[in-house]
Amino acid sequence: MIIPVILAGGSGTRLWPLSRELYPKQLLALTDEYTMLQHTLLRLRGMDDIADPIVICNARHRFVTSAQLSEIDVRPSTMILEPVGKNTAPAVTVAAMMAVKTDPSAIIMVLPADHLINDVDVLHRALDIGARLAARDHLVTFGVVPDAPETGFGYIRKGPVFETHEMIAGTGPEAFVIKEFVEKPDRKTAIGYLASGEYCWNSGMFMFRAATVLSELGRFAKDIVSKCEAACANGSIDGNSFMLDAEAFGSCRADSIDYAVMEKTEHGVMVPFDAGWNDLGSWEALWAVGVKDENGNVVRGDVIEQDTKNTLVFAESRLVSVVGLENIVVVEAGDSVLVVDREHAQNVRAVAEGLKADGRIEAISHGSDYYSWGRVDIVAEMEDLSVRRITVFPGERVGLKVPAGRTLNWNVMAGTLVFDDSASEVPAKKGDTIRIDPETVVTAISTGEESLVIVEVFTAGSGPDHFC
Repeated sequence: MIIPVILAGGSGTRLWPLSRELYPKQLLALTDEYTMLQHTLLRLRGMDDIADPIVICNARHRFVTSAQLSEIDVRPSTMILEPVGKNTAPAVTVAAMMAVKTDPSAIIMVLPADHLINDVDVLHRALDIGARLAARDHLVTFGVVPDAPETGFGYIRKGPVFETHEMIAGTGPEAFVIKEFVEKPDRKTAIGYLASGEYCWNSGMFMFRAATVLSELGRFAKDIVSKCEAACANGSIDGNSFMLDAEAFGSCRADSIDYAVMEKTEHGVMVPFDAGWNDLGSWEALWAVGVKDENGNVVRGDVIEQDTKNTLVFAESRLVSVVGLENIVVVEAGDSVLVVDREHAQNVRAVAEGLKADGRIEAISHGSDYYSWGRVDIVAEMEDLSVRRITVFPGERVGLKVPAGRTLNWNVMAGTLVFDDSASEVPAKKGDTIRIDPETVVTAISTGEESLVIVEVFTAGSGPDHFC
């Protein structure tokens, strides 16, 4: 059995202002209608012997991650909720521990949730080779055949060809002994790597038996294994989600699986593949892979361009007009606008980190909160008036206590509901308006087949209300 392990805990700060701490890169639809997380799972369809995935994400992303999985009809075997990010070694450790409980001989396929891969057939062939090697207790990593001297990726140097007679014939050398892992190079070094033909980009994808990688982790990172055992033993189950114990996992050393195991093991093998891979780690990368018009521009949303070339323009919520630009990135994300030269796109991370250090909400959130029952979006915030859009999934309910001094008005925009104020039940549908008086406890139940959407208008009162 092959169990996909989806690493969905990244932050994607180089894609600010679209990517935020509470809504990171993997949850964004950057290339089409599907998010990066959804694409990661959709491209596994058609593979044989694939079990339901294990999805690992930050606890704060639980509900939006779950909603995105539901949208593509994927039900994970479990969602592992991290109280804090600790890099890939602890994440792989806890996933492997859970996998061996399901199947002691399980192979886990570790995939980052935020990468672009265009050629799914080539990917499947590489994963098939990886599965054959993992079944023989090799620890497999996947190297991307480079087509440019990239300085933003780590590299893997090929060693000798690895037993190609037992791999898929006719496609050239399918696997190599790993000679070394190397850090992100400067440009001169990267040009040398590309010219030599000896190096691949490090994709961050892996396959190995769960029991085998746990054994190697026990050899090289006993402290991580010990902390993860405690985090699992003291964790808690909530539906199909598993919350790791915050104290134990929080005290675990942060490390990558590359450093912790792959650079030390004698059983490492690299499978190269060339499938149009990109980690979409910057706005420059998104321009490079985007569909360009006759002037080399990549645009999304309501955009007017004039005398503009080789420019990326993303408009999320309003009209954006650009005139006389070249090699620029313009991103409008509601509460924030980014304008940066494409050559400096990698430096956007510093902007996001600076905003976070200053306590700015623009680094954290788009003004949306996600719950098990739906989501709440802030439409407008003024000194004495607020407008929110409340979405309740079909069949779900939300409770609300209105504080003293505040009167709410709910305008039903879509769906149907039963409104219960503890004294009576009132059915409501699209177009209806409901007034909710101060200090009232109410419950809204979404009774239709489509989500209930309410626009809520209220004046400032003695404090925020509380959803439950």
